[in-house]
Amino acid sequence: MTDRPHHSATDGDIVKGVLVTGASRGIGRAVATAFATRGYRVAVHYASSRHDAETTLRGLDGDGHVVVGGDLADPGEARRIVDEAVEALGRVDVLVNNAAQAPTEQTRHPVAEVDYDGWVAVWRRTVDVNLLGAVNVTWAVARHLIELGNGGSIVNVGSRGAFRGEPEHPAYGASKAALQAFGQSMAQALAPHGISVTSVAPGLVATERQEAALTGPDGDALRGQSPFGRVGTPRDVAAAVVHLASPDAVWSSGAILDVNGASYLR
Repeated sequence: MTDRPHHSATDGDIVKGVLVTGASRGIGRAVATAFATRGYRVAVHYASSRHDAETTLRGLDGDGHVVVGGDLADPGEARRIVDEAVEALGRVDVLVNNAAQAPTEQTRHPVAEVDYDGWVAVWRRTVDVNLLGAVNVTWAVARHLIELGNGGSIVNVGSRGAFRGEPEHPAYGASKAALQAFGQSMAQALAPHGISVTSVAPGLVATERQEAALTGPDGDALRGQSPFGRVGTPRDVAAAVVHLASPDAVWSSGAILDVNGASYLR
């Protein structure tokens, strides 16, 4: 078991809660695990695979955690997800906007190759989930935090693709750039309420989605993008998220932290 850091998830007799969207696998699962290890109660959100979300749930330290399902592309669902998390946990002190339609072979849409209907469909779904879903969940959590009056933290999981470009997945890169810009707007809007808002911008991370690419003929080239000679791990990203969500990092509100092993510098 990992030692708990000096910041605590308790406030007197109150145990803090965290909602992690897209927590059924990969980065989201690692983030949920990291918060549970530190004593938070976790709402594990999933979009389609309750089985994977329950696997995440079973692996969490402590008790009082919950699984919450729903499609973030639906504004009504986004608000309900927050309401259910608040009701189940008693309170949500931290939001991690991690859920996303990730770049895969199935969502690839280079402008010179994809037909118009395919282009429109990928853009619509990507923006609805990656940007508008996070925007709507943020509204609901922000209003909850303002009502609580005890501050809080929101951390967005962006991407280095927002800065370097994503020619085969332009909707992904654009949605992540917009999410990170949205986070900076919210950092200014919510600071008077003691709420910090930050983003992380990971590079390539060794999740289940990337397994085929990393074990294929381009695997060495992908690992070679970083001078460390490897790609990131979900735990690398989770460590950054937990730090930015902590009270110790409140003065970093508005920051976008690169988590890419020096594979892309700006």
